[in-house]
Amino acid sequence: MEFFTKEIQPVLNEYCYGCHGGGIAKGSVTLDEFTNVKELKDHELWLRALRNVRAGIMPPVDEPHLPPEQSAKLSQWIKRQIFELDPAQPDPGRVTLRRLNRVEYRNTVRDLTGVEVDTKLEFPADDSGHGFDNIGDVLTVSPLLLERYLDMAQTIATKALPAQSRVVAEATIPGQKFTAAPATAPPVMVTERSRLNPPPAPIDLSYYETSQVYTKYRAPHAGDYQVVFDLRAVERYVENEFDLNQSKLTLKADGETLLERELGREGSKPLEFVFDRTWAAGDHELTVELRPQGEARPQVRQLRLRLNAVVVRGPMAKEYWVASKDYARFFPHAPPTDLADRRKYAAEILGKFATRAFRRPVDAPTVARLVTLAESVFTEKNSTFEAGIAQAMVAVLASPRFIFREEDVETPRAGHAHPLIDEYALASRLSYFFWSTMPDEELFRLAASQRLRAELPTQITRLLAHPRSSELVKNFTGQWLQARDIATIGIDAPAIFLREHPPSPGFNRARATIRRISEIPDVNRTPQDVAALEAARKIRAEVTGKTGPQLTGSLRTAMQEETEMLFAHVLAEDRPLTELIDNHYTFLNEELAKHYDISGVTGRAMRKVTLPPDSPRGGVLTQGTVLAVTSNPTRTSPVKRGVFILDAILGTPPAPPPPNIPALEDAASPEKLRQMTLRENMALHASNPLCASCHSRMDPLGLALENFNALGQWRTNEMNHPIEPAGQLITGEKFTDIRGLKRILATDRRQDFYRCVSEKLFTYALGRGVEYSDTETIDQLVAQLEASGGRPSVLIRGIIASAPFQQRRRFAPTEAVHERLHQLADGEAAIIDRGDPVARMHS
Repeated sequence: MEFFTKEIQPVLNEYCYGCHGGGIAKGSVTLDEFTNVKELKDHELWLRALRNVRAGIMPPVDEPHLPPEQSAKLSQWIKRQIFELDPAQPDPGRVTLRRLNRVEYRNTVRDLTGVEVDTKLEFPADDSGHGFDNIGDVLTVSPLLLERYLDMAQTIATKALPAQSRVVAEATIPGQKFTAAPATAPPVMVTERSRLNPPPAPIDLSYYETSQVYTKYRAPHAGDYQVVFDLRAVERYVENEFDLNQSKLTLKADGETLLERELGREGSKPLEFVFDRTWAAGDHELTVELRPQGEARPQVRQLRLRLNAVVVRGPMAKEYWVASKDYARFFPHAPPTDLADRRKYAAEILGKFATRAFRRPVDAPTVARLVTLAESVFTEKNSTFEAGIAQAMVAVLASPRFIFREEDVETPRAGHAHPLIDEYALASRLSYFFWSTMPDEELFRLAASQRLRAELPTQITRLLAHPRSSELVKNFTGQWLQARDIATIGIDAPAIFLREHPPSPGFNRARATIRRISEIPDVNRTPQDVAALEAARKIRAEVTGKTGPQLTGSLRTAMQEETEMLFAHVLAEDRPLTELIDNHYTFLNEELAKHYDISGVTGRAMRKVTLPPDSPRGGVLTQGTVLAVTSNPTRTSPVKRGVFILDAILGTPPAPPPPNIPALEDAASPEKLRQMTLRENMALHASNPLCASCHSRMDPLGLALENFNALGQWRTNEMNHPIEPAGQLITGEKFTDIRGLKRILATDRRQDFYRCVSEKLFTYALGRGVEYSDTETIDQLVAQLEASGGRPSVLIRGIIASAPFQQRRRFAPTEAVHERLHQLADGEAAIIDRGDPVARMHS
């Protein structure tokens, strides 16, 4: 208290007590009523004070400014005396056991087993905390989600693991392998070692003209084969129009007719025909023929027969069977016949699989239990070794050690307050940060040899350069900048068009006429009423039929890619992070360029485009993603846009609004609102003392973007009123339009942005929110960014090198933690030891 009384209290008295002392408590904060050290060490209070002082919010711009040396003294006192932070022994902060979120689960299953899982369809949406969906505190496991994990484990194992080592050979001949001349199609053959299964590429045959296509299949051996024709009837939809043309389908093998069938309009129905054939070794010709039938009718629906592929299976004799698809991925060789050897082989397979699934070496007792489970299945009558291994893998995929990211620590180091996480945990933190998936073989190898930390700089470069780092770009920008919300945001394009192109007085008169005559019963309407109603409806239809630009699916995709490609470019080229706010380029294709009214861009491919010198575009704030997701369905929202800038760019989000705040539209009568600009409407709303303090921060930022409508297009007027984007930040800087605001944010408020993006990326990397104990770490990251000119590589390497990423607090688990760990272990044992649904439910 003595240092506070002598050194800090005079500063507070001069610059803070005018609003937070002497009986005045603006924002419910007082700074002159501390009576002891315990009251003084209010971490939440002083963290808010530190943020406000650094952001220039406090003292207010119209009050005496806190000199830099006094600000530094206050900051150091808060960090050293209140937070008790020691730069030599940084606090890594708390850690919460993290469950894999939907994206991480999908990617991990894919890389572990090769199976693609649609987690958006199979699992409920993940909760979010601190703006991200990978936060440990909110990634809970409900009973419903646990059941989905158990069911999905069975599904994945069934899809991934072949039920037996050898199967009938199968060749897939895509439709595009068929040609119009029988002699030109090269023979398709299947090898002895593996099945030929290229991606299918279809061809379409028209109902309206005769078509014959052929291919040849080279049978490697004489024997019984099965031939499957995979077809589909397709058409172009035309409302209230019918196509009555018919055609005859003929399928042949070696000139012999296998099928003749008349086809009409089939409604896009799949058609599959299966035939058994006995063939000699050598080439065999397959033919698909389509001939028009009957009288030619109008061709309104473009009826077609799509030849997807022909699948040939065989020979059926077992001596010609081939290795099952992906068999070698899980089974290095065929299983031995001796039971003891089978157990040893099962232990080898399951030990390797569980080690990769758990992202660290699996213990011997767990492997033994898994082998016992596998043996209980493969020793049953009519079962196989592969089926037993699959059931044991179900237990692994349902284990808490797979679903959660388990971490361990190394032996405590002398003179250090907190231990390092072990190298397997470090490998997982790196891979899930950059790739949102499990570690690859190189990370596993380095962790096993205890060389990962020594080679960390090289590995960071490798992980960032790998194509999988697109997951970092997509998932981080998708949440930090809300880019992924563009896919589902609701925008009423016609309402926006009418707002920017207000109807004429004639339209308003027509609308009044429709209302008036609609209230008259039909039997009481005069001929003049009927004529006036019809004329008024025509006028209304002419106006309401003008919808203006639409936010199509392809346009939404291009907008999202624009944001992602900008961030990826800054990351890959190590450009200053401030280019995310203000630059002279963006990424466009033809559709998005036309939407932005930028000429000279053609084609569907997205590419880097240099903007005209006077363009207001450049930076995320003027991209369609941000502009649309921060709008209301029928108009822009300066409040939402201002909140976005405060939260995502400056890192100083406003407090939640108090309850029962009236809507913006309630500030005046509808008649008066139609005569007001949006700026005037907001000024009237903000005149309420309850609203003024927050709106003075939000509104100037949001109104600076008013030249962009809710679709992200440039405009100069709204409701026939000129737009006035000029404003002043709460910190005093003035600007005339969005160009000036971007320059201020990228220069004068640069350190605020550095702090904000550091905290956002830190949160994403650690899976937890920023706490007071992280203040020193964030300060160091900001200082490093400032010294490097804002290079993202410096920020990423700084986060990975920091104590929170490398270490974990030393703690003694509470009884509750012990109980939870025992529950997880018991649940895993139940899943492994018992395969019945009751045991699974209990676990």
